[in-house]
Amino acid sequence: MAEIFWGSLGTQLTRNSHAQVVDAIGADIIQGRLLQGSILPRDEDLVSRFGVSRTVLREAMKTLTAKGLLVARSRVGTKVRPRDDWNMFDADVLRWHMEGGTGKAFFADLSEMRLAIEPYAAGLAAARASVEDVANMRSTVERMAAAPDRRSFAAVDIELHRQVAKASGNVFMHSVSALIEAALLSSFWISSPAESPIIQSEVTEDHRRIVEAIAARDGPSAEAAMRHVIVVGRDRIFRAL
Repeated sequence: MAEIFWGSLGTQLTRNSHAQVVDAIGADIIQGRLLQGSILPRDEDLVSRFGVSRTVLREAMKTLTAKGLLVARSRVGTKVRPRDDWNMFDADVLRWHMEGGTGKAFFADLSEMRLAIEPYAAGLAAARASVEDVANMRSTVERMAAAPDRRSFAAVDIELHRQVAKASGNVFMHSVSALIEAALLSSFWISSPAESPIIQSEVTEDHRRIVEAIAARDGPSAEAAMRHVIVVGRDRIFRAL
């Protein structure tokens, strides 16, 4: 079931040996089975556990190090880094948090980041979106209205938020796409609007207001509509937790 939601994020569905090692150790760290400050087992033990070569293991360690999860110390071994060092914008790090279960504090942090970024992106889109951008967003809203299940609804919802980020004309907005995707996917995993036709209709209309404000070149209304969507989604999660 989780693959329905997490297939678009990170390495979950890339089932080569490297990805399996990264996924297993990364999840163990994020979900607390490998404690912060602890030393990983010896390479030979990990090679035996995963049935991979030393080359594959080394590449996996490099990947996890790049995500801020590990650091190699001479004569000590490979150490799990403190949580403050983890790259929370990384798609896999976010996914491992979600798969392990998180509380209100984590979702509140995600929502605060979205509120700091997405309304401004919507305001920029109101000034910069092309006719084609608006047409694409309107088409996505119609597909949102017609989505038959939670998987389809999640896909088109994410697509619309990507389209708004793209229409903002700011290349850095794409850098935080993993954060936005994780927030959206987590909300659908816990409580999907598609589970209720009435709620699905309300959420769709909320998104339509974003698009129509962008089409009207009304930046303040686009920002307010995006802010409303984020707050409503956050509150729906909190009620479900």
